[in-house]
Amino acid sequence: MILANETWIRDRLVEHGKRLFNAPKQLVSFTADEAANALLNDLTGCPHAFVLACVMDRQVKAERAWQIPYRLQRRLGGDFSIRKLASLTLLDVEKIMGEPEPLHRFANKMSGCFHAAVRRIVQQYDGDASRIWENKPSSADVVHRFLEFDGVGPKIASMAANILAREFKLPFADYYSIDISADVHVRRVFGRLGLAETDASVEQLIFRARSLCPEFPGLMDLPAWEIGRQWCRPKNPQCTACYLGEKCSKAGVHFTNGRDSSLRSE
Repeated sequence: MILANETWIRDRLVEHGKRLFNAPKQLVSFTADEAANALLNDLTGCPHAFVLACVMDRQVKAERAWQIPYRLQRRLGGDFSIRKLASLTLLDVEKIMGEPEPLHRFANKMSGCFHAAVRRIVQQYDGDASRIWENKPSSADVVHRFLEFDGVGPKIASMAANILAREFKLPFADYYSIDISADVHVRRVFGRLGLAETDASVEQLIFRARSLCPEFPGLMDLPAWEIGRQWCRPKNPQCTACYLGEKCSKAGVHFTNGRDSSLRSE
């Protein structure tokens, strides 16, 4: 059962999510590097760059992970074609990924994921990664195809499908299977808004979002993430600046050293 307060919060998150989803297409800023962004946005000429960046997005800050395709391109002398990548052995990838300085915190492990991902794109999609999302597939198909890459879990698979739909405006047959990516920001915001328990598991958060917005659970992902990054910080949240502050169960509460102390007078 969804309470009236939860309905109001849900509606505001979904409303903002729809605005973001329906906004005009723009260059997606994955990193602060314009050249890296240009490569990642080239879904026509180099769609595998986006897919490989998704595969790399584990156990490091997102910006570092998303720079890896461009930095590898530079180390390869500018040739980042799927043909060139397919010619590399695992040892080649390990050397390029690791020298002169590691591109990833776990360079050897992620070299294996990268090499396996290139092989899958070549063998499963005839070297054209855009076939993962061509012909208006179902959201379940897209998420499943990302899950087939070594090292990719539900969080990254949903994130990838969500970016393709929301940012790149690629049409899917439906959006039922695009879940929220329950990172620390989304988890904190859902907990403080009273949409889930503060110690809810990732699975509980995913199913909570499905119950709140079953036709497109992932629609709530970016709005919640933005709130977490901009206002709903771990300490000293800016509740009065947040557009959900008036209904938030934690609004007016001061967070310091992981504890709550009310700012409101008795």
